Amino acid sequence: MSAGSTMMMISRATLTGLIAIFICVHFAGITLTLQTQAAIYLLGMVALNLPHGGYEHFANLRRRAMRFRGKYIAGYLCVAAVFIAVFVLAPVIGLAIAIAIAVAKGGGGDLYALQITAGTGHIQSRAHQLLAVAARGGAVMAVPIVVFPETFHTFSSLMIGMVDPGGLTGIARYFDVTRIIIGVGYAATVIGHLGAGYLHRTVDGSGWMVDAAETILLIGYFAVVPVVVAVGLYFPLWYSMRQVARELNIETNTTQGSDLLGGTTVSAGGVALRAWVVLIAGALATAIVAVGFWWVVPNPVPSESISFGLVAFWSVFISIIALPHVLVGNVLDRQRGIWHVP
Repeated sequence: MSAGSTMMMISRATLTGLIAIFICVHFAGITLTLQTQAAIYLLGMVALNLPHGGYEHFANLRRRAMRFRGKYIAGYLCVAAVFIAVFVLAPVIGLAIAIAIAVAKGGGGDLYALQITAGTGHIQSRAHQLLAVAARGGAVMAVPIVVFPETFHTFSSLMIGMVDPGGLTGIARYFDVTRIIIGVGYAATVIGHLGAGYLHRTVDGSGWMVDAAETILLIGYFAVVPVVVAVGLYFPLWYSMRQVARELNIETNTTQGSDLLGGTTVSAGGVALRAWVVLIAGALATAIVAVGFWWVVPNPVPSESISFGLVAFWSVFISIIALPHVLVGNVLDRQRGIWHVP
């Protein structure tokens, strides 16, 4: 079994194990406090997941010319600045964008990982690709909205409260209706994705079966595991792990000496130095966005509970840096991008 296949199995086993644990916790009558959930979220999203996000940018930039790297970082900062402006001026719209980003990043990354590992022969059109992204990524947001509405609403209010305390009150009365609409719409998306995949499955049907099993696993995970914990552990234990598996499954013809220079052989020391420069540049870009966002929002920790406030701040901040991650690193970078196969 290849290392990539092993990583994929571990990601599935991890989510399955968490489902089993929280089913047992539920039947044992144990309640996990929101404070504990917030601590788990911050451990997963800050300590475990952030370094991988930086690595994806590095992997995208390592075979690029220095001029391209400069444009990439400039574009990254510009898109992040625009999103911050939108969130500060219209926090409800900003929150909606943040939710859409989580869906796009989770679903997009999952689709590319599936393509390299199990295969996506059953997904034969651009429309079906978008449906697959919505089905897989939608589990991250749509399922918790339906199953854990109170917790989702609480932290959504805190996120908007960084700019406009009580800003969600005006639309809160529509939440029950939108919850039903989102639930029905997501169910239709999943059925449409899996149904179309079944009709176009390959002869052995292996790609579709893996896709169907993983989609159902994701739905079960976000339906059983409390939303704050589920989101906090999903990105490091599923998304990032599967991107590592994807990288391990990609065979490249590049040599170590040409790794950063697109065919120009340099010493190992030169490669290490340039890798360090790229990583530092990425870290500085992320730090600039974090400091700028903290400085711009009126109330960066919108709760008497520091852990709740930090969860709210980090949830929006991670979306701010994820938007250029997907938009600049993939959509606008059509030839390569963060999920490029060399």
